[in-house]
Amino acid sequence: MSTGRTAARMGPAELVQAAAMARRFYLEGKSKIQIADEFGVSRFKVARVLETALERDLVRIEIRVPAELDAERSDALRARFGLRHAVVVEAPADAVPDTRDPENLGSVAADLLAELVTEGDVLGLAWGRSTINMAQALHRLPPCTVVQLTGVYDAGTAERGSVEAVRRAAEVAGGEAHPIYAPMLLPDAATATALRSQTGVARAFEYFDKVTVAAVSIGSWEEGISAMHDMLSEDERAHYASLGAAAEMSAHLFDAEGRRIGRDLGERCITVEADRLRRIPEVVAIAGGARKREAIVAVLRSGLVTSLVTDTVAADYLLDEVAPGRRPALDRADPDDL
Repeated sequence: MSTGRTAARMGPAELVQAAAMARRFYLEGKSKIQIADEFGVSRFKVARVLETALERDLVRIEIRVPAELDAERSDALRARFGLRHAVVVEAPADAVPDTRDPENLGSVAADLLAELVTEGDVLGLAWGRSTINMAQALHRLPPCTVVQLTGVYDAGTAERGSVEAVRRAAEVAGGEAHPIYAPMLLPDAATATALRSQTGVARAFEYFDKVTVAAVSIGSWEEGISAMHDMLSEDERAHYASLGAAAEMSAHLFDAEGRRIGRDLGERCITVEADRLRRIPEVVAIAGGARKREAIVAVLRSGLVTSLVTDTVAADYLLDEVAPGRRPALDRADPDDL
């Protein structure tokens, strides 16, 4: 609360009384009834004085969030795309397009998960650089079970992979970890089916229908930004590009309008099915940067995610250049009602 200089038409006694009442109300947290009793006036008089203090700039109210968060863009993005939560992080002034999401997305997403997850939840983590960075930034989580939603991109690099991310999140939460020690992409559907029946993989899959909060990454259909793109042969990449592939999330491909394509590819993958993903009450996508902006649009239009953590570069594109398009309604149950 601050005192302005334009409280015209108020005499000294009125100014002093208004300032005192405002201090009691805004800084000390007293109710209007308590203030009325103290000053020997009606609560309606207190209400009028507080309203006048605001109108005449005797009291100024500031809404402040950490400098790295852009509250205005966040709210606009949430409303434009019908999201449950949207958090926009300030992109560094010297940011240049590359293959990585901005580094601060992971820490902000970690704080958001700590806010969304409640005790007894089942948290699902899909493979992706963003989710791995998020897991490394976790410092608090309510007690919960953590399950891996996809196989690994490279089973030989578990130190900073999805298996380690699941272990890290479970350690922070003090809960059970259910990792998947299997590749994300298999040579054919038969091999993938056989692998899903193996004990460790099957145990993780049993938790998919119990997941209440999930964190996923988004990749553009280009080299270095989509793990699935990089795992396929040149001919396979060209084939899915010809089908209109614009985005990849958890080994599922989408065209620019958010329609799923390449379902045959999904049959070769160890991943949570799209229908199961749609039934998860809260699915948080983490992605930002200029090179992912079209992919973010595609995934938002799919209706598979409920919330988004992104940066100002992607947010400006989403707000200024993109019409919301057709997006399925979020018919999931509200996590607060579960």
